[in-house]
Amino acid sequence: MMTRVGRMAAPLGGLAVALALLLATRGLDQVVPGDQLGPGFWPRLVLLGLGAVCLARLVDAARRGARAAPAGRDDASAAPPISWPKLAAAIALILLYVLATPVVGFPLTTLGFIAGFMWLCGTRSLVAITANVLLGTAGLLYLFVKAVYLPLPKGDGPFEALTLALYRALHIF
Repeated sequence: MMTRVGRMAAPLGGLAVALALLLATRGLDQVVPGDQLGPGFWPRLVLLGLGAVCLARLVDAARRGARAAPAGRDDASAAPPISWPKLAAAIALILLYVLATPVVGFPLTTLGFIAGFMWLCGTRSLVAITANVLLGTAGLLYLFVKAVYLPLPKGDGPFEALTLALYRALHIF
C-alpha cells in the first residue's frame, strides 16, 4: 500500500503544481490584442504538457497498484536503479548550458548540449548524434526565431558573428 501511495505522490504533486502555475498565468495576456499570441501562451502550453504527463503517470501508478504482484514476487516493470553519477552529470550539463548560452549563444550551446546529453544517455553512434544535433538545433532555431520571433541569445564577440552567419546560412534572417 505504501509503495502505491509513494508512486502516486510525485505525479499528484506535479499535477497540483502545474494547475497552480496554470492559474497564475491568467493575467499574462491582458496587454496583447486578441489576434496575437501573448506572453502566457508558451508557459501555458508547457504547463498543460506537464499536467498531462503527470496525469498519465498518476493513472499508470493507480493501475499498477490495482494489479500488484503477489507478495514475494519482483515487479517486472520496476524502474531500474538511479545512476547518481549520471544524474549529477545531467544536472551539471543543464546548468552549464544555462550559464554558457548568454556568452556562447543559443545555437552553439544547443549543439553541445544535445551531443553531451545523448552521449550521457548512452548513444555512441556518431551518425545518430550528428543527425540529432544538426536537425535538433536547426529545428529549434526555425521554431523560436523564425516562427515565434523569439530573440535568442547570440553570444558575445566572435560567437555573435558565428551565430549571425548561421542564421543567414539557414535563411532565418
